[in-house]
Amino acid sequence: MITTTTGAHGAPTAARVHALDHLRALAMLAGVLFHAALAYSPLLHPWWPAADRQHSPVVDALVWLPHLLRMPLFFLVAGYFAALVLQRRGMAGLARQRVRRILVPFLVAWPIVHLSIAAATTWAAENITHASPLLLMLREWLAMPDPPTLPPATGHLWFLYYLLLFGVLHWTGRTLELGGLLDRWLARGPVWTALSLPLLLWPAFALTQAPHPAPESLLPQFWAIGVYGPFYALGVALHGRLDMLDALRRWLLPAAPLCLIAYAIFLLQIDAGLSHANAGWSTAALEALIAGWGTLACLLVGLRTLAQPRAWLGYLSRGAYWVYLVHLPVLFAIQYALMDLELPWPIKFVVAVAATLALCLASYEVLVRRTALRRWVG
Repeated sequence: MITTTTGAHGAPTAARVHALDHLRALAMLAGVLFHAALAYSPLLHPWWPAADRQHSPVVDALVWLPHLLRMPLFFLVAGYFAALVLQRRGMAGLARQRVRRILVPFLVAWPIVHLSIAAATTWAAENITHASPLLLMLREWLAMPDPPTLPPATGHLWFLYYLLLFGVLHWTGRTLELGGLLDRWLARGPVWTALSLPLLLWPAFALTQAPHPAPESLLPQFWAIGVYGPFYALGVALHGRLDMLDALRRWLLPAAPLCLIAYAIFLLQIDAGLSHANAGWSTAALEALIAGWGTLACLLVGLRTLAQPRAWLGYLSRGAYWVYLVHLPVLFAIQYALMDLELPWPIKFVVAVAATLALCLASYEVLVRRTALRRWVG
């Protein structure tokens, strides 16, 4: 049994909250690693602004698995904590918390992040010798008397955009008393939940390309709602019921190699290169299986192994939101500076990750941890 059970009246114990906070921190760290690794991905070489002249198939073999797991895990944990706030403060309290912790940071950070990335990328396009294909295209645009403009997009802050959207849908579901649908879904047992989750995700993955992109458009993407919405809803439904996942423990062992086999087949299917066409149903089925079962596996392992307080994970958890907000412009600036250096790509990768985390955490110490900003993004 998972020993960190819920307390009286379904309230989560401190150990549960520690485990989920730690999972969220590790998912954030995986995001920094993921974005840094894309510079050395052959698949994304034509499309990533910081793409280095050196790239390796090893990166593509490793990077797309966490890509399929980390954001579903973020949304599942976000749904769980939304239900926790709702239980303690009511819908009005949840709405106030969403405004303070999501809407205001999004509106403030969005233009700052956008302008920072635009400035660094413009400098890179004009000054880097070994520029990426996307920077070379930007260089040509900048030389035009009337260069084209791109529509505004959320960038990597799309997660906050969809949290706000799911918050509205959450309120709508509560108002229409649709919570019984989630109760009936879970009432059939954890094995049914695990088996049905990939089936829910399958059509949504088929509506977009593989690997699925970030839904950065200001118009909500139906495929993104279909991929991430079920995880948010599952997180809401699991509040006070995490013990029901114990039944999946013995099922996890055979499921893990099945996910790895599915991932190997998925890699073979995307090896031909990134296509703007929607994924076929077979590829979408593999993505749904990996995302659904893999995310549940991460949740189970995290609840079992991360329940005890750890100083470094606690610190990373408290700084995770700030690091998420600021890491991409910092990372781009560092990787642009590394592009012309004659260094092996693994060294560039390590330097970029270490320098990005160091600068982001240092800025957290100076600007957030002991200041009024802590209330908003700490």
